[in-house]
Amino acid sequence: MPKEIFGPDYVFLKKDQWLRFAELDDLVASFIKLGVRKIRLTGGEPLLRPGLNKYIHGLRRFPEIEDVALTTNGLRLAERVAELRDAGLSRVTVSLDALDAQISGAMNGRGVAPKAVLAGVEAALAAGLPVKVNMVVERGVNDSEILPMARHFKALGVTLRFIEFMDVGNHNGWNMDRVVSGREILQQIETEFEVESIDLSSAQQVAKRYRYTDGNGEFGLITSVTQPFCGGCTRARISADGKLYTCLFASKGLDLKSFLRSEDYSPAKLDELLARQWGQRNDRYSEIRTEAGTTRQKVEMSYIGG
Repeated sequence: MPKEIFGPDYVFLKKDQWLRFAELDDLVASFIKLGVRKIRLTGGEPLLRPGLNKYIHGLRRFPEIEDVALTTNGLRLAERVAELRDAGLSRVTVSLDALDAQISGAMNGRGVAPKAVLAGVEAALAAGLPVKVNMVVERGVNDSEILPMARHFKALGVTLRFIEFMDVGNHNGWNMDRVVSGREILQQIETEFEVESIDLSSAQQVAKRYRYTDGNGEFGLITSVTQPFCGGCTRARISADGKLYTCLFASKGLDLKSFLRSEDYSPAKLDELLARQWGQRNDRYSEIRTEAGTTRQKVEMSYIGG
């Protein structure tokens, strides 16, 4: 969330513009009928949402849900991790792009050093929650941090996922020259560590997984720029203001909030609406992003997370 965009004068969503937890429950129930078994709570920053622990605990009423994950910037994780675990959170993913304080502060746009984030990671491990760390790699900005990050999280036994720099949202100044490919990242890691792949053929995995041959941990590469996986995508995203997006790079979403609050709403009609929307999806932005004429406005990450 760049500070030049989301500064002190930015008008954020009002509380009545958010989806209510009861409305989210209705959506969860409907998505379960369509085969969904995993839920990820993301942001913005989900730890800022009042009542989050109670909501996570309430998800226990859906026995079909096998996994409830949370993605966070980690700044408040250390103080919240025990209650999140006790509420029923399955695992946590933390976003961190560098160990170097200056680089990290520049990338998060707030000058925040990684100390608090690292404390959150260690607190989650101590609480027994599985942890992954996501690092977006940008050429000339934090590509010097690939090996330091790999060393640090290998030592902790934490899976680190390197993500190719993507043109999410409309304000990150993306161009292809700033992308460090998964192949380049892997080559850097192999200068210091012996690694081997883990089932790279799986269409169900967003990340290409590798393990260190000394048996101490693994890492992943998310290569949606250089090796898109649109055809195998099974993710639906609900924004903070109640829109359904079937692609991270979508321009428009289906307004579920208005439907949920209308007199026409019923669970059966919601089931039908979601099934129809998913059945007609044809998203393939990552496959065509470099073709002429693909520049377009996209939903902001602060609305739908990753």
